[in-house]
Amino acid sequence: MTSTTSTAMPSPTESAPGFWRRALRNHSFAIGAALTLMLLAMAALSFVWTPHSAYAVNMDAALQPPNATYWLGTDAYGRDIVSSLLVGARSSIMVGVIAVGIGLIIGTALGLLAAARRGWVEEVVMRIADFTFAFPALLLAIMLTAVYGASIRNAIIAIGIFYIPTFARVTRASAKQIWARDYILAARACGKGPWRITIDHVLPNILPALIVQATIQFALAILAEAALSYLGLGTQAPEPSWGRMLAEAQTLMFQSPLLSVWPGVAIALTVLGLNLLGDGLRDLLDPRLARQR
Repeated sequence: MTSTTSTAMPSPTESAPGFWRRALRNHSFAIGAALTLMLLAMAALSFVWTPHSAYAVNMDAALQPPNATYWLGTDAYGRDIVSSLLVGARSSIMVGVIAVGIGLIIGTALGLLAAARRGWVEEVVMRIADFTFAFPALLLAIMLTAVYGASIRNAIIAIGIFYIPTFARVTRASAKQIWARDYILAARACGKGPWRITIDHVLPNILPALIVQATIQFALAILAEAALSYLGLGTQAPEPSWGRMLAEAQTLMFQSPLLSVWPGVAIALTVLGLNLLGDGLRDLLDPRLARQR
């Protein structure tokens, strides 16, 4: 008797070219992947090249409109907008990756523990998750700022802690469905313990759900970082940040309205791309939808 066959991942017999053909036919995945790759390209490009320094202040060039020298203009301190957007993409990606990583690792471990042990262990884990939900990322960031000061590190910690119960709930719900499958009963009959079953059978089968959830939470983490930076609780000067660019532009809405447009468009396209990518991955990794395509 076979021990397990993944019910959530694409079939092992499906070739990589076949998967990518289906992916390219999925409009949500294709558009989301294109926008996400554009974000990654911006961040990668900023390590090797920017039109101007993103940190240099040049008051003589303050509030320049878009022109041949400054493609999207300059801010109130004469800093190039294009360069600030490129470098700001690095901060957004860093916050998203680390914060989602914190929530994914800790939350998945807690969710697997709750699904495997049941009883009072499950109750304790989920009640702690419910308690954590009472402290949203913004409130956690304010608390950390009051104690340790405003910084991108504290913003990452606040967002990461807020994501732990999210991933714990998703993991527990998905894992409990796997624990009810017949092949889990067969694995138990073969003498496998709860942790061996969790590693060998449960975790591989819930990976698609975790991947989709991580993609969506990545978008929300970038949005949360922008909001925290807008309030002065996230990325600190002189490091460029899309959220802080919006905060600095709000007092110049009538004098230079484009200052608020560029970072706003960058945030909107990034969040849209990651959400579309998550929707596309959900469709592609769902075996029922995969068999229909």
